[in-house]
Amino acid sequence: MKKITLTLSAAALAVGIGGAGAAMADHHGGKGKADANGDGVVSLQEMKAKSAERFARLDANSDGVLNAEDRTTKRAERFAAADTNNDGELSKAEMAAAREARNAKREERRAKRAEKRFARLDSDNSGGVSQAEMAAAKETRKARRGERHGGDRAARGGRRGGDRMMRMMRRADTNNDQAVSRAEFDAAIEARFTRIDADGSGTITAEERKAAREARRAQRQERRGAR
Repeated sequence: MKKITLTLSAAALAVGIGGAGAAMADHHGGKGKADANGDGVVSLQEMKAKSAERFARLDANSDGVLNAEDRTTKRAERFAAADTNNDGELSKAEMAAAREARNAKREERRAKRAEKRFARLDSDNSGGVSQAEMAAAKETRKARRGERHGGDRAARGGRRGGDRMMRMMRRADTNNDQAVSRAEFDAAIEARFTRIDADGSGTITAEERKAAREARRAQRQERRGAR
């Protein structure tokens, strides 16, 4: 395989959908996550099934590996979609149409997120949000931020997530060929599952997820203290 110099960044490997690191990290239960049967725990089979979907989306050129070529393929696909008259160039009108289409998709995603947020706020399903419900939601958010980040403002935001993705991708690339094969990807998923499944039961519980988050937070704090 042709070797390509990569930074293993989210941009190069994630191809705009959150990254392979996100796929590896997507072990949480709940709707839309790896807990397919909604029983509150995640099995290795469920985690691999969800990861297989992510890998297929990330592997834009369907060559069985994740590398910079996937980013190139994705760009070519976006260009072809915008080049509606297939003349190999983008006119002002085509660029404007493509921009409008992207904006429409973003607005659709925002609307869906807003709907989900409202549903969470409306805890009694009354169709409206009371002051008490808003106050309760605010306290919940504050508690979650404290749990996830230990109150450290520097630990927040996309950069930390991107750094974690890069570390995971580097670990997955066991033969150091600057690409991640499906076998390497699956092995990384299984290794991550094993680390989180502390009791070796074959499933990941909410308690084990919480313990894993706390362990990662402690490691981050230790690294920061060593600098």
